[in-house]
Amino acid sequence: MKRGLLQFGLMLVTTLAMAQAGHIMQGVGAVNMSMGGASTAQPIDISGAIQWNPASISVFDENILKFDIGVFFATPELSSSFGPFSGTTVDDRASSPMPAVAFLWGKEDSRHTFAASAFGISGFGVTFPEDGNYPQDLQGNPNPEYDPNMPSNPINFPQHAGGFGRIESSYLLLQVGFTYAYELSDKFSIGVQPTFNYSTLELIPNPTANPTQAGYPSAEKATAVGFGAQFGVFFDSGKGIKAGVSYKTEQSLGDFEFDNVYLDNTTGTNNFKMNYPSILSVGLGYSKGKFDVALDYRFVDYENTDGFAASGWTQTASVAGFGWESMSIISAGIQFKGINRLPLRIGYTYSTNPIPNELAFFNVSATAVIENAFQFGLSYEISDQVTIDGLYHYGTSGGATEGQLLNPGYISPDDPLGKVPDSSVSYEMTTSLISVGVSWRLTKK
Repeated sequence: MKRGLLQFGLMLVTTLAMAQAGHIMQGVGAVNMSMGGASTAQPIDISGAIQWNPASISVFDENILKFDIGVFFATPELSSSFGPFSGTTVDDRASSPMPAVAFLWGKEDSRHTFAASAFGISGFGVTFPEDGNYPQDLQGNPNPEYDPNMPSNPINFPQHAGGFGRIESSYLLLQVGFTYAYELSDKFSIGVQPTFNYSTLELIPNPTANPTQAGYPSAEKATAVGFGAQFGVFFDSGKGIKAGVSYKTEQSLGDFEFDNVYLDNTTGTNNFKMNYPSILSVGLGYSKGKFDVALDYRFVDYENTDGFAASGWTQTASVAGFGWESMSIISAGIQFKGINRLPLRIGYTYSTNPIPNELAFFNVSATAVIENAFQFGLSYEISDQVTIDGLYHYGTSGGATEGQLLNPGYISPDDPLGKVPDSSVSYEMTTSLISVGVSWRLTKK
């Protein structure tokens, strides 16, 4: 009976693919990422300016095309224990591409600046293989291949043995924006950006669906579209000091409509809504001689975002939500322009972990929450019109997110989550990103 309840609980773990700061990319493109994502008050390139403060694009007075492509590598590790069994499973997913393209229309004698962009602002996944080293299935049939001298990760046992089996997810959020900035004076600008979003999500197994006697299903890739907006204010003193504030509204998306296939080949459907959180960004910048310095603070409001605000079980044994806390992000970067045609940049990003330890179980595949990220970047100005950018990023989760396995069979008035005795679940990871970009200035000053 307890083994059946353990399976029932394990099947409810979330299998969402998340990015580095929650499921938010800390920056867009090689230049912005190399500054730690800081750009609210220091618009060094058009992609970072468009992403973090639409008002700041007013500093560009040329027609500029920017294209970036990055390759993301991650090494998530998922560990669990239950009674005498414990082990760790390493993700075996391949690298993930990260594209970004932007075009800006600027004119030196105009107060108006326009831009259009298409950014992949979130797009990762995990694949934790099934662990076949289990002692017996739920009916008590022994596994002839079980080796007690080898580690066993119970959360990745096959479903018929009380675990998840293979855990796989794939998530993508593409955001298209149309940006307008107006210079109120030579020091103040305001900006607005309507945003349109396209998102896809695939879950294996799908814990947002109701279970059957066969367990939880696999879900084919589902899509959702939605919209939002961003508003910003930018100040440039003309003496080196700059300041900026922007607010990106919650990106409201439609429901993911999943087509589910259960292990007994029966089918079903379910809907799940997951929006993108609102983000408040405040920034300071300073430019003097050969140095540009940027510092940003962001507040990400997960606690009031559909899909993240709720937590725990539904009455039909599916996931109600992920229970994330709102989080803070600090981004900082320095650019040095002392080498002819070769500006150098270093950046750092710190992010709080939005996942409470007691809810670690519900978020086992949200392993891309990175606490500390370090970046180095450079550009080479081939000509006055063409610049090539490069970036290397390294991030670490700063330790494991760890809690207990949860099971509704253990729910009591004093324990509404149903903590399983003598159990644990944890995950941690490191990330690497290599990115290159090209910027074309299509008009001369």
